[in-house]
Amino acid sequence: MKIAHPAATDARVDERDAVDAAAFAAEVAGRATPIVLRGQVAHWASVRACGGDQAAAAYLAGLGDGGKPMEVLIGGPEFGGRFFYRGDNLEGFNFHREQAPLGVLLSELLRLAQVPEGERHILYANAATAPEHLPGWAAANPLDLPLGGATPRLWIGNGSQTATHYDGSTNLACVVAGQRRFTLFPPDQVGNLYLGPLDRTLAGPPSSMVDPLAPDLDRYPRYAEALGHAVVADLGPGDALFIPAIWWHHVQAFGTLNVLCNYWWAFDPTVSAFHAMVHAMMAVRDRPAAEKAGWRAWFEHYVFSDDATAAGDHLPSSARGVLGPASPDRTERIRGYLLKSLQRR
Repeated sequence: MKIAHPAATDARVDERDAVDAAAFAAEVAGRATPIVLRGQVAHWASVRACGGDQAAAAYLAGLGDGGKPMEVLIGGPEFGGRFFYRGDNLEGFNFHREQAPLGVLLSELLRLAQVPEGERHILYANAATAPEHLPGWAAANPLDLPLGGATPRLWIGNGSQTATHYDGSTNLACVVAGQRRFTLFPPDQVGNLYLGPLDRTLAGPPSSMVDPLAPDLDRYPRYAEALGHAVVADLGPGDALFIPAIWWHHVQAFGTLNVLCNYWWAFDPTVSAFHAMVHAMMAVRDRPAAEKAGWRAWFEHYVFSDDATAAGDHLPSSARGVLGPASPDRTERIRGYLLKSLQRR
């Protein structure tokens, strides 16, 4: 039973007008749910300049002179803009990757804009760091919000879909050109999204196997429950969307040349909760039920309980080791302990 469901849900993401740095820190940065900030970056030179495909291409080309080539995902017209796996056995992807200078990417996007939609290849440069690829971006488009020094990253392409995935960090996504639709699901819907392979992914984090634009509820029946928790945000140039860490989101980009700039922050990229979970699958998941119950108590005591950070307080500070408070030194101590332990096997 495939159903047309272009918006996935009628529920909308909360929204408010643009905020200053103080309001962002006090009222947005700590939110547990997404929020749209209308007009948050409407003042950016890029938003003002990108009034059409030609204008957007000219503006970006001026900022990217001297930048490194970008990784560009390329899909044929037959895949409908949905970057995904290929075949029932998921033996590959329905796209390939190439390195392309910004000027070449922009020229090709302008050429493809003249091609009928059903015959058009889909191009997508994703997460291109501004300092390396568009050296003039940050100075021309400053964001005066407390984002912990996050690096601006550019997403440039034509009409595409990014499969439902999560980010391990807090995210602020700012639309510069074109239109974007985000369909978001809370973290606790992971079991209803039918994830693909955890260790062979499309572009980093695991993705849902369900196409939100045509969900097959016979094959993925629990997705109906996920839809009951979904919210949608439609963004235009100048709008921003705050997405808390681990919220699932599917992204549609519309138009023949669209641009988004995002910021990921508030996490240590060298430390991954996802990798810890995968290790637990090896070390814990397949043990007898009684042992798993015992280890659940350990995880609750040392990781998940509200007072887990105090689990070592009965020890002298000098003896707490990996139980000490979070710090770069503790991170290196834990990393060294784990590497040494795994190498013994």
